[in-house]
Amino acid sequence: MDLISARDITKIYRIGEVEITAIKNLSFTISPASFVSFVGPSGSGKTTLLNLIGCLDMPTEGTMEIVGVKTPALGWKERATFRGEHIGFIFQDFNLLPVLTVYENIEYPLIMVQNVEPAERKKRVLRLLDEVGMADQKGKYPDQISGGQKQRVAIARALSTNPKLVLADEPTANLDHATAYMVLGLMKKMRDEFNTTFIFSTHDPKIVGEAEIIYTLEDGALKSKQVVKKGKAARGRKHA
Repeated sequence: MDLISARDITKIYRIGEVEITAIKNLSFTISPASFVSFVGPSGSGKTTLLNLIGCLDMPTEGTMEIVGVKTPALGWKERATFRGEHIGFIFQDFNLLPVLTVYENIEYPLIMVQNVEPAERKKRVLRLLDEVGMADQKGKYPDQISGGQKQRVAIARALSTNPKLVLADEPTANLDHATAYMVLGLMKKMRDEFNTTFIFSTHDPKIVGEAEIIYTLEDGALKSKQVVKKGKAARGRKHA
């Protein structure tokens, strides 16, 4: 069963009397545990598409199913609940809360989104801290850790709710070359362990080079799909 199935998706923005078609009749499917990049020049519709998949916006036309749910039919409260249950987000600027520690940033969605019991929260957070190599940094605040460490915390936070899907908009843009590759390796390792699908919107050739499925967008339309066979992430790799 496909994790995501989109059919003839169109998104039109209206600014006064002007209509801007950001996405044009897009159809695609994505399987569970995939590592996918949507690529294309600025204005090609990558971020718009990520917002549609993430239920932050709704298509003007077409149908989309995620984990078997027709998301365009959901109301805004239902979309918020759906996101909390099924989707994690990793942002270009990390979006960590500066007043919370590393531990508390990862724990935050479990309190505010899913209301997980304290014992289970602690279990999940400590496991993820260990998985991303940040257990010894759990008491620090975001301004006390490096960019690569912040992105590792952001990955752990995105995975804390056990999502089926993680969406990442230019997640390596603020990282140096070596750290970006290490973070990508960590994401693949987490995909392998949690069977989570990672979807990227990116210009970054490093991400494109690591993707297993590459969709190319141009002027809001799907121009090509490339499937690249790759093995699982190497175990025991050093973290960023």
